[in-house]
Amino acid sequence: MKKLHFILASSLVFTLLFYNEDLGLNWAIFGMVQTALICYFFQDKFTSRLHLVLVVASVLSCFAFAWYGDFPSFFAMALSIIFLQFKTQEPKLKLLQALPLVFINGIASLGRIFMFSQYLPKRKVNNGFAKKLIAYFVIPFLFLGFFLIVYSFGSDHFSSLFTGYYLDIDAWQAFVLTALGFFISFTFWNYWIPEVCYEKNDLLDNDFKEEAKTQNQNSFSFLDIDFERRSGEITLFLLNVLLLVFIATYNYEQFFEVVKKSNLSSDTHERVNAVIFSIIMAVGVILFYFKGGFNFDEKAKNLKKLAKIWILLNGILILCAIIKNSEYVSFFGLTYKRLGVYAFLILALIGLVLSFIKITKQKTNAFLFNQMIWYFYGTILLCSFVNWGNLITNYNISVNKGVEQRFLRSLNFNHKGYYDYFKLHPEDVEDKYDYKEGNVARVQNETILSRSLYFEFLDTNK
Repeated sequence: MKKLHFILASSLVFTLLFYNEDLGLNWAIFGMVQTALICYFFQDKFTSRLHLVLVVASVLSCFAFAWYGDFPSFFAMALSIIFLQFKTQEPKLKLLQALPLVFINGIASLGRIFMFSQYLPKRKVNNGFAKKLIAYFVIPFLFLGFFLIVYSFGSDHFSSLFTGYYLDIDAWQAFVLTALGFFISFTFWNYWIPEVCYEKNDLLDNDFKEEAKTQNQNSFSFLDIDFERRSGEITLFLLNVLLLVFIATYNYEQFFEVVKKSNLSSDTHERVNAVIFSIIMAVGVILFYFKGGFNFDEKAKNLKKLAKIWILLNGILILCAIIKNSEYVSFFGLTYKRLGVYAFLILALIGLVLSFIKITKQKTNAFLFNQMIWYFYGTILLCSFVNWGNLITNYNISVNKGVEQRFLRSLNFNHKGYYDYFKLHPEDVEDKYDYKEGNVARVQNETILSRSLYFEFLDTNK
């Protein structure tokens, strides 16, 4: 199949799935179709275990979206299929370039769609084929059409056989869906990669080239290498001292100072925000001082030791923030944001470990970003599989924290736990009106393509 065939087939599937439908199971089916097309027609390009992993992730994320139909599962499904397509068609390019290329192509396709020569097949006219087309189809149908008109004037019953029919189609909706489906399919199958992406791809390698190992260029024109090395040692030494003082005061306020329960929320947010900015700046410092020849500089041993101590202290700071967030959870229960804090802090800890590996194994700065995009993707994928709303509900009920009706009602996919709890505790019901019940009824009355499978298997007998 050629690109045009993929584009037209995907556009047709998109229009059929979304016509007169809301967003729901149809997105999952469309994602499965794209995955199946890649697997069937480009299986010869599956040369590594990574392709199999991405295929499995794409299929599972499609099922996750079919079940939940929420944004995290949609994001995971979109990333999985985009990464699968990217690594199948452009295996030599670093995955780090995939997301920028998605945005670039989203804009570029608005104009590239009209460059027909890029994707329409070029064919020479075959005289024999033209003769058959005219002789077997054009001429007979011209005569047939002419006599149909003549006979229709002569007989009302004959005319009624070909008139009185109309298609019950919303032409405007069909046009918009066809155009949107064509745009999405065109961008997916006929994407454009600027030449600069191939030229600069080597800059994203995980390892230094041999010539780079001997080139120790200074960052500032007015400082030579020796001064910059000494400057880095002084800077990291002072930062380590400062971070030690901060960790001491941070933990004193956290574990020894009496804090009013009413102030616990604001204090936790402030301290977690401080940790977030500290980690971002910490990684920035590592990337600044270990961007090139310093990785192989024999005189930079002290700089490396100080950098590793800096990483270790930031890791301790993250662990303190995790403990603080856990204390917050123990007082008020779980929420989406508190789970998000755990996720970010764990990713930050992974980033510090990778920074340590970068220094120890003498990797490039790009190594850190190349690895982190996979951990970020894995986090999104995990979030799409787990019913976090139900997890929060069950945990809060078990510890009797954060069980206010308004809060539990705002969580997604927790209907069973929500109804079971308030059935046993009617005294905690603050509002008799329950829009959750109305939402379930509304979704279950939708057509199958517009639903999420979660609601199909939800027991409404509370």
